[in-house]
Amino acid sequence: MRSVSIFQQAGFWYATSFVLFFAVFGPKIWKPLTQLLDARADRIRVELEEAARLRREAEQMREDAMREREQAYAEANAVVEQARKQAEDMAAKARLDAEEMLRRREQMARDRISAAERAAVEEVRAAAVEAAFGSARRVIGETIDAQSASAFIDKAIADLPASLTAHAA
Repeated sequence: MRSVSIFQQAGFWYATSFVLFFAVFGPKIWKPLTQLLDARADRIRVELEEAARLRREAEQMREDAMREREQAYAEANAVVEQARKQAEDMAAKARLDAEEMLRRREQMARDRISAAERAAVEEVRAAAVEAAFGSARRVIGETIDAQSASAFIDKAIADLPASLTAHAA
């Protein structure tokens, strides 16, 4: 077999050309490449900071929304409680008004009954007086003659001023 020197192998020349290429062009390629990677890293860092800021804002907005929801819930409960109290107060007032109206109607009915009783008593008295006068006329007419009746009437007319004075005092 034939022996091949290292300078005759393709791998050697590939490796040598690779090293020479990076030795000559490396600094010229490396600097823009690192700048490109640094710019991309900076852009990613800015995007991450923006994402973190947006997350903090979102969390703050969520907390604000939760607080507002709890406050609205408390306000709604207060409104419901106030409405319930107002309804209870209105029902109690309506109950009192109804009871007062019933008391007034009951009193009016009692007053009417009392007035009717007084009127009935007055009618009975008037009827009794009429009956008594009728009976008295009949009895007087049967027992007293015309001359005695005339004397009796004259005496009653003479006593009339004294009777009126006694009743007025």
